[in-house]
Amino acid sequence: MHVSFPRMLSRTQRFTLGRPQRLTLVAGGLRLLFLRSSGGEDRVRRLWVLDLATGQERLLADPGEPAGETTMSAAERARRERARDRSAGISGYSADREARLIAYTADQRLHVVDAGTGETRELAARTPLTDATISPDGAVVAYVHDGELRTIGVDGHDDRALATPEHELVTYGLAEHVASESMQRHRGFWWAPDGRRLAVARVDNEPVQVWYLSDPSRPAEPPTAQRYPVAGTANADVQLWVLGDGEPVRVDFGWDEYEYLVDVVWDAHGLMAVVQNRPQTVLRVLAVDPATGRTEKLAENTDPSWTHIAPGFPRRTGEGSLIWTADDGGTRRLTVDGRPVTPDGLQVAELSAVDGDTVLFTASPEPTEMHVWSWSAADGLRRHTSEPGRHEGFRAGGTTVINSATLTGQSITWPGGTVRDLATVSPVVPKVSLLRAGRHELRTAVLFPALWQRGERLPVLMDPYGGAAMVRAVADRRSYYVSQWFADQGFAVIVADGRGTPGRGPRWEKEAYGRSAAKLLEDQIVALETVAGLYPELDVNRVGIRGWSAGGYLAALAVLRRPDVFHAAVAGAPVTDLRLYDTHWQERFLGHPASNPGSYEDGSLIADAAGLSRPLLLIHGLADDNVYPVHTMRLSAALLAAGKPHTVLPLAGASHMPPDTDLLTPELRFLREALAAPR
Repeated sequence: MHVSFPRMLSRTQRFTLGRPQRLTLVAGGLRLLFLRSSGGEDRVRRLWVLDLATGQERLLADPGEPAGETTMSAAERARRERARDRSAGISGYSADREARLIAYTADQRLHVVDAGTGETRELAARTPLTDATISPDGAVVAYVHDGELRTIGVDGHDDRALATPEHELVTYGLAEHVASESMQRHRGFWWAPDGRRLAVARVDNEPVQVWYLSDPSRPAEPPTAQRYPVAGTANADVQLWVLGDGEPVRVDFGWDEYEYLVDVVWDAHGLMAVVQNRPQTVLRVLAVDPATGRTEKLAENTDPSWTHIAPGFPRRTGEGSLIWTADDGGTRRLTVDGRPVTPDGLQVAELSAVDGDTVLFTASPEPTEMHVWSWSAADGLRRHTSEPGRHEGFRAGGTTVINSATLTGQSITWPGGTVRDLATVSPVVPKVSLLRAGRHELRTAVLFPALWQRGERLPVLMDPYGGAAMVRAVADRRSYYVSQWFADQGFAVIVADGRGTPGRGPRWEKEAYGRSAAKLLEDQIVALETVAGLYPELDVNRVGIRGWSAGGYLAALAVLRRPDVFHAAVAGAPVTDLRLYDTHWQERFLGHPASNPGSYEDGSLIADAAGLSRPLLLIHGLADDNVYPVHTMRLSAALLAAGKPHTVLPLAGASHMPPDTDLLTPELRFLREALAAPR
């Protein structure tokens, strides 16, 4: 039976099912652990191990089919939402130092598997649980149940509470909302190398205002109360404690001044904490004495706009040198004990691994690509990838594994071996042209129908993200499956990354400071005009724009403020009132609304409702706890009050992740009707 592309896209979770995920290099670089389902429509993830010497893979743990209808805990639901994870089966795993024992969770229950024998046993931990992590010595597993941090022996005995919440709004061992959504910190506890103590985040959500989400499709169920810190309001009170061996010790990192706990690292050289102040102008690395809680500054970055949080940093080499980053004009550099070791123009993105005194990281001088590099005092700087694409690296015991995604395919390579991607192959094959638009050389991708011939007139579909969280115009075909499908329906599709998007260095990123709505629109218009100048077949009198989240905001903004250029928009999960998004993200670019109200007012869309003159489709998940449905509801109410027709597609039970259902067909029908050629 023929399955349409939109339905295949949803059934394969955007062609990610069957693809190796959450790769971990263990056993001194001899084995690779990963999660993978059995095929392109199988949601159940299993734990596998790949022997790099032989190239043979072996199934380590199979949780079987999900155990019927289970009620997911609020903590696990939040963790999955922040991680954009809608899979079934094994949700997470961790290995001890020698990779002898691996702890994993499935159906919110805890299991341990022996990597040598394959013997698996379930531990009688309290359920439902989340964030289970085995100690480095392989003796016990720490996990969170009902806000309580607990430990249990790998033999299934001695299940005990390490920290119990003082009241229902306190959690131990979980990341608060802004940490996991806006700081890329998804953890709330960290083992000491000897396995005897843990550094633990205590989060008190009582200061945070209460918001509610309800499901209109289930009127008998009460609304869900959640703590959500919108810009200008109180954050959670976050503390760091050292627990487990002796009396609890509270770390003094100056919460009154440094409101954000960005990350924690506990290695052979000691305990470190990374903190950031509320204006985000100071990012500080602290050495922590776990016996007393006293701290000492190791490094500090400052910036009058905001300081950048680079994933994976800081770490220390085997001999104890601090690996950090420094913004130097237009370049983000890798530093070792404060000394830059990467050249001008190479933009450091993420720290992948520290193997002895070798540092593995990703960086690129070109934002459409991401490459794997290493540095060591002995060998200097070395580049490990060359093909245009998006590459990531893993390293242990002197072995480097590369996970690559390019415009031609995906692969995992290591010295002496390669495996190709096992996910379902998309029936849509993107044919992408990458170019640079305008004086800012905006990275832009252009896609045409597979059977298009020059001279044939085409309406245009702008397909941006536009926000500061990610780039879309990249040398990775996974970015374009949907864009190419729209192209094959008869559009010229343009994907453009404007000023402020990542990958072009700190000076470029700071273009997002103040979040000028006019600048966002100008960049999309420049990309449109550049492509139209190269391809006069583009019908610039029929231009649509679609997007989700930041892209949804940009789409709605386009038809409200520049209807002379944009003739129809599909806005998914848009932020329409900038005051109603979280503290850490919004205040990074706009400052505190009390001191900088103009930026919030200029960028919000509610006041523009009366000017709508183009077709607008708003789509929003009614269970979205990131961009709450209030954004679409308020804009829709303002449009109705102004007498402006528009369309709203509410998604019952859907979160901020686009649901596994066909949204493309209604989008296509809307755009075709809105952009129909005049008769």
